[in-house]
Amino acid sequence: MAKTIYDFPEAEISWCPGCGNFGILTFLKDVLAEVAPDPQKLVLVSGIGQAAKLPQYVKGHYFNGLHGRALPPATAIKVSNPSLTVVVTSGDGDMYGEGGNHFIHTIRRNPDITVIVHNNMVYGLTKGQASPTSSRGFKTPVQANGVILEPFNPLAVAIALDASFVARIFMGFKDHSEEVLKKAILHKGFSLVDVFQPCVTYNKLNTYQWFREKTYFLDSSHDPKNRAQAFQKAIETDKFPLGIFYQQTEKPVFEDQLVAYRDDKTPLFERKPNLDRVQAIMHKLRQ
Repeated sequence: MAKTIYDFPEAEISWCPGCGNFGILTFLKDVLAEVAPDPQKLVLVSGIGQAAKLPQYVKGHYFNGLHGRALPPATAIKVSNPSLTVVVTSGDGDMYGEGGNHFIHTIRRNPDITVIVHNNMVYGLTKGQASPTSSRGFKTPVQANGVILEPFNPLAVAIALDASFVARIFMGFKDHSEEVLKKAILHKGFSLVDVFQPCVTYNKLNTYQWFREKTYFLDSSHDPKNRAQAFQKAIETDKFPLGIFYQQTEKPVFEDQLVAYRDDKTPLFERKPNLDRVQAIMHKLRQ
């Protein structure tokens, strides 16, 4: 396996042997080495969970936050220094469950960040409960009679909210996955990449073989600029499409619209505080 600038040789990885997270880690490091070759300009952000451990195994900057709270600090980091490449990597439970409200409103804001969600359709860290994306009928130690809820559809929600880049990959297909990840990171605006990946310990239904049999690639007949067509593809469940569902390049980016950057493009972290203005505001608040 080729080494990259993002390899962290001393890291002891705690995932189960055969976990799909290993493939995602490899693909992401390969892509980052190509599109973001300076580790000093990269920040990985995550919440809590097995997937959220990924930034700890990459040689670079990272912020590990509270459960479901990866997106607010990622947005703030990008606003503070727009020159950074900000990538969020977390699991389906962390992002779509605990973090569901942040997921919705970050799409609305459209910051220039990439969100990679490890979707194994189960909670792997807390021993196998159903996650928001678990299928109806899926049995777990907690849902002993099977899941009765409709699975959360992140792609359909993102497209309905007019997200600027929406894609799905399966980590079992390396070349395709890296191609999509590369385009997601280079895209300016909010990019969602939902990644099918098996949990070999707690999900015996959605296996490597299951994902290979239940997926297909979007071909040239699909127009990623056609939002209605993208939504129709997103709600397919007999087989799940893989590829770029929807992409738009003209949607305003959150940080570009902020008043703070209207007349001064200096990153916020480089600016000196205007103490006179701060004191004037404090004085006004005390009145």
